Amino acid sequence: MHTTAASPRPKDSVVFVLFEETGKFLAGRILSEADSSLQVELDSGKRVKVKAANALLKFEKPAPAEFIAAGQKLVEDIDLDLAWEFASDEEFGFADLAREYFSADASRPASPEQQAAALFRLYDAPHYFRRAGKGRFKKAPPEILQQALSAIEKKKQVTAQIAQWADELGRGECPAPIREQLYKILFKPDKNSAEYKAVVDAARATHTAPLALLQKAGAIASPYQFHWQRFLFENFPKGTRFPELQAPPVKDALPLAEGVRAFSIDDSSTTEIDDALSVQGLGSGTVTLGIHIAAPGLAVLPGSAIDAVGRARMSTVYMPGHKLTMLPDDVVQAYTLQEGRDCPALSLYVTLSEETLEVTATATRLEQVRIASNLRHDAPDTPFTEAFFEAAQAAAPVDVQWGVEMTFLHRLARHLKGQREIARGKPENFNRPDYNFKLDNVSGTEPQGDERVTISTRQRGSPLDLIVAEAMILANSTWGQWLAEYGVPGIYRSQASMAPGVKVRMGTKALPHAGMGVKSYVWATSPLRRYTDLVNQWQIIAVTKHGRTAALAAPFKPKDADLFSVISCFDAAYSAYNAFQSGIERYWTLKYLEQNGITELTATSFKDNLVRADTLPLVLGAMGAQGLPRGARVRVKIGEIDEITLDVFGTVVERLDTEAPDAAALPADEGEDGEEELAAGPISIAVDLGEPEAASEPAPAAAD
Repeated sequence: MHTTAASPRPKDSVVFVLFEETGKFLAGRILSEADSSLQVELDSGKRVKVKAANALLKFEKPAPAEFIAAGQKLVEDIDLDLAWEFASDEEFGFADLAREYFSADASRPASPEQQAAALFRLYDAPHYFRRAGKGRFKKAPPEILQQALSAIEKKKQVTAQIAQWADELGRGECPAPIREQLYKILFKPDKNSAEYKAVVDAARATHTAPLALLQKAGAIASPYQFHWQRFLFENFPKGTRFPELQAPPVKDALPLAEGVRAFSIDDSSTTEIDDALSVQGLGSGTVTLGIHIAAPGLAVLPGSAIDAVGRARMSTVYMPGHKLTMLPDDVVQAYTLQEGRDCPALSLYVTLSEETLEVTATATRLEQVRIASNLRHDAPDTPFTEAFFEAAQAAAPVDVQWGVEMTFLHRLARHLKGQREIARGKPENFNRPDYNFKLDNVSGTEPQGDERVTISTRQRGSPLDLIVAEAMILANSTWGQWLAEYGVPGIYRSQASMAPGVKVRMGTKALPHAGMGVKSYVWATSPLRRYTDLVNQWQIIAVTKHGRTAALAAPFKPKDADLFSVISCFDAAYSAYNAFQSGIERYWTLKYLEQNGITELTATSFKDNLVRADTLPLVLGAMGAQGLPRGARVRVKIGEIDEITLDVFGTVVERLDTEAPDAAALPADEGEDGEEELAAGPISIAVDLGEPEAASEPAPAAAD
């Protein structure tokens, strides 16, 4: 095999070479060369091996550094448009273009410096000339060149626009396009958009956090609108308006429930009246409790336009002073249990002993039910107060409408709750009250965030709450078992145990709910407000109509993938809605502090440095609370309030109790997961100042 050895270059023959190395042009002195490579010494003294294919131009003078500098200076004299005109339509080398561009005599080659300048210019202009090999190029077709030049000009304009917007933001002014895309920029940005880049550039230039920068620039109309519009952007990107829909009539010939006069119990703002109760047979020894649920499932069918709307929203969204209903109001009003009407209903009848309250039979019927009253538990003139139920234990209140029925229902509710507590192994404890928020937006329209707010307390487990809650638990657990007996799947809520960290899960199997103390539990009593309840109602209707063949007739079959999809989508939506409700209630609580000039609160420590206000739904961090035992009562001075982040911090100024409470004696409150989440934290935004700044890149090489 024949090989060619590298031959050293004579000392009196100094030749330099210009070569390409990983996209860069370098020059150095040739020490030796062979057929396939050269040994080259750079100005720094470093020696490198250069492939022969990468050696583009040899020259004798000037020195490498001067040569490259001279070539780069000549680059400025090369007009790309003119060079493109001079260039051959066929593939060519950089020396060819240098000769055509620089030489007056086309038969004579250009100087090495001019050739280097042509190489540098060609290499840096891929939109004019595409690379066809080492030192070889081909000019772009006219139409491709024009497209590339247009793109470059557009990029320049966008860059200038970004700089202008960033400058305006830095001066405290918000450009309209950034204001219009505020929530997209903050939470779901297109990081290549000019608006996003302007915010990033301005934040870097002013050393200001993006959210603070936008606040100072006036991009956020008000803290309330920030929270509200963010929620809408993330959960209702197409808006909150309903399409034009007409509620279909119930086509079933339903019998009127004989002798039934039902009443509902809700607050004054409730328009979706899902449930009502009736009591028959008092004084006879055998009482029949009727639990009547609005039956939109008889008319609204799976796959219909109204079903699509309900499935998209999954639930009604609640907030102080406003709500977004799951279904259009016209549809709701067609099926709501409105007093004075005979309403289609899915009814559960529970027969029980009036003396022992033992359940002897249950029956489910589809029927029309006469709704005699819509009672409002928050009405000022309601007779059903705590005092009423205390007095009723001594003498039946026969002179109060529904008084006898309410007295029996309260007795039954206490009995049902007691039975569940035996099953769950310990009493239910709801030690903290519920809080009601009332805004002075008398028009009833969407709040603006500056309304005056009133916060009142309502103790959990009040008699009316207990009556409704136990009746609904009875219906949901009974129907859950019933679906399982007939082999019809439903959407269940279960909890394996009451051990710490064991959460409530949703699934399609009838599993125990340890927290409630029932064998199984579905949500089926709020079909106008929760999509899961509407789905379960369809399944229950199928069992009511078809009995043992219901599994074949029910809309959702065992292991139905669509049912699992409903569970997944509902879980995500319901979590988002609850998080928003908690956040916006915190906003109104902070407004309450400001509006009433409250600077100090009494509170109770419960974890780390967190304390809970005694009379408001507020958890906050407090300096000085570290190390306090759980349950210690303190006075806290309120610090600065941030209505955007919903942050407020306090300082413990006084310990109100003299000795540490007995931790074992403190009752554990139920009904909340993750108490630490009740304290506000930093808002997570998607603007990342840590990303590398976008480098200016050349346009793609032109292609044939």
